[in-house]
Amino acid sequence: MRFDFLTAIFQQVQVMRFAVEEINNSSTLLPGVRLGYEIFDECSENHNFKSVLDFLVENRSVPVRNSSLYYEPKIIAVTGPFGTTDTISVAPLFMSNLIPMVAHGATSAQLSNKKRFPSLFRTVPSDKFQVQALVRLLLEFGWNWVAFIGGDDDYSRDALQGFTEQIRSVDICLAYQDTVTNDVSKIPAMLDILTALNISVVLVFANEEFAVPFIEQAIKRKQPKMWIASEAWSLNQRLMKTNGIETIGTVLGITIGGIKTLQGFKEFVVRSLTHEKGAAQSNVSLAGVDDTCNQECTECLTADPDIIFNEDPTYNFAIYSAVYAVAHALHKVLQCESQGCNSSKRAYPYMVPELKCSPECTKGYKKVQREYHTCCFDCQICTEGTYINYTADPTECRDCRRDEWSANGSVRCTKRSVEHLIPTEPVGVGILLSAASTLLSSLAIAGLFACRFHTPVVRSAGGSMCFLMLGCLCLCSVSVFFYVGHPGPVHCFLRNPAFAVFYTGCMSCLAIRSFQIVCIFKMASRLPRAYDYWVKHNGQWAAVGVAMAVQLLLCGLWIGVDGPQPISHTMGRAIVFDCSLGNSYIFYTIMVFLGLLSVTCFSFAYMGTDLPKNYNEGKSITFSLVIFYISWAMYLTAYLTLTGKYLPAVNAFSVLSTLLGILVGYFFPKCYIIIFKPQHNTAAFFQTAIQSYTINSNT
Repeated sequence: MRFDFLTAIFQQVQVMRFAVEEINNSSTLLPGVRLGYEIFDECSENHNFKSVLDFLVENRSVPVRNSSLYYEPKIIAVTGPFGTTDTISVAPLFMSNLIPMVAHGATSAQLSNKKRFPSLFRTVPSDKFQVQALVRLLLEFGWNWVAFIGGDDDYSRDALQGFTEQIRSVDICLAYQDTVTNDVSKIPAMLDILTALNISVVLVFANEEFAVPFIEQAIKRKQPKMWIASEAWSLNQRLMKTNGIETIGTVLGITIGGIKTLQGFKEFVVRSLTHEKGAAQSNVSLAGVDDTCNQECTECLTADPDIIFNEDPTYNFAIYSAVYAVAHALHKVLQCESQGCNSSKRAYPYMVPELKCSPECTKGYKKVQREYHTCCFDCQICTEGTYINYTADPTECRDCRRDEWSANGSVRCTKRSVEHLIPTEPVGVGILLSAASTLLSSLAIAGLFACRFHTPVVRSAGGSMCFLMLGCLCLCSVSVFFYVGHPGPVHCFLRNPAFAVFYTGCMSCLAIRSFQIVCIFKMASRLPRAYDYWVKHNGQWAAVGVAMAVQLLLCGLWIGVDGPQPISHTMGRAIVFDCSLGNSYIFYTIMVFLGLLSVTCFSFAYMGTDLPKNYNEGKSITFSLVIFYISWAMYLTAYLTLTGKYLPAVNAFSVLSTLLGILVGYFFPKCYIIIFKPQHNTAAFFQTAIQSYTINSNT
């Protein structure tokens, strides 16, 4: 049976011969070792088995062995066959004995299954990636009404299966699919269907033997469409040179990346063909021709070197790489060095160290492709907060979800712990006990003042205004309880906003009390009418009410515009729950208002430093204000510099320090007099102090 001479296939044969000659002439790769080879034209699936059995012979027979450890067949490795179907049909014979096959044109995704094909390697990418590229191309241009034309082989069938699976989740409709067989008479009917269904985009995913006659029929009919070619025929020189190719519309082709010009290949083709032509013309038989060819090939001896060299170069580098892969593997097995190889070392097929462009990345690293080839990559660690799923995509570090975390070089994410101030932990217990102590102290002082309400100490401290101050301190103490526990909207509302309003009431009472004492001793006699008006119209209560109203308005505006809200932020392995500051401008306005009140209070307290000892509140108020300034300066510093679950604790202790400053500086000394020095809590004692101050001031 005679088959047509294909210049593209003959070019591939020359590439294989060129690679072997280059290796045999190398002084660094397999020094002192020469590679031999036999080339078989696969022709068809049926004819393949004769060459396969010839490769497997050992001592002129094919043995049946239980072990492949010391099996020495005729060959040590195989490159090819070219097509997917041919490779799948003969591979089991080689796989059973772990004879390495390096495929340079078989792209089926089936061949990636290492359980079925343990010793099969490829220098071309799987069709999975080509199909992905085709789908991306269709999506990029918005082409969703397409046809798929394949050939009668595994190459096309596998691609069709992968294509239909990938378009299920995207907006692409497979309007028509059919198969080109060796019976080309069916092609016109297929083209008629494409026209009838108004299909303008046709994917022709087929080997040359099926794609070429199909496209030639389309050229005859001058049927313009958008033709998308698979890598098997996208650079086919025969179609490129066919008259009328321009009448069928546009052809977009997919090809293998990294097609390279082989340095010196053209000169090799010219030299080898010229030598063989000369031998044929002089009737000199070529040594070994009868042994190494399985059919006569007169065209091989008369082929034009330029035509051979200019054929489709798609698979040239893949063939070249396949030969070099075998050579490098043998170089390693034979323990070759620059001086030579280990002559005592025997090489068996099962010994194909696995040669790769790049070693596999270690755990937690992703592949970053270099240049064109997916086999050549750098390894880059997945940083904190990301992980890599090697099953899904070894080239991408995926982000963990917000409630998860990961360290550098992770292959999975871990749930973050939830953190906030817990009532049972030491800091939470300390805050709750301190707040409870402040609350109980305020209530106890209020009870003591109620029992001694008409005594001079209570009246000099502010009388009924003391109960407003103590009530505000109690409510401020209650707000501290909401710093502990999982923060919700109520917690955030009853923290700083509630404290600001009630502490304003307390601070304004201190300021008014200081102002009144100064008025009584220094201004009442000079401005009697103004003082009488102040007393008659309850000026102190009006001033306190205005201050609290202003602060209440500011806090209402704060909450209405952008008040404190529950938030969460990630910190390493934890999610920290807290309350936001809200609108910072309004917050700082509230703090400035409190600051102005404190300055006013301090000014009046300083003016009264020379008043009678029993009426002199300057030291106690100053002490309270110093605590206020220090605690809030510490909190604002912590707010700007710290993060984490203990920031609310700093805020809570700032509030507690402020409250304790008033209790300890202002109320505790008065409680001490009431309880331990009742003799100083009399009208006569206070009158004596006033008279002494009057005499000293007049003198």
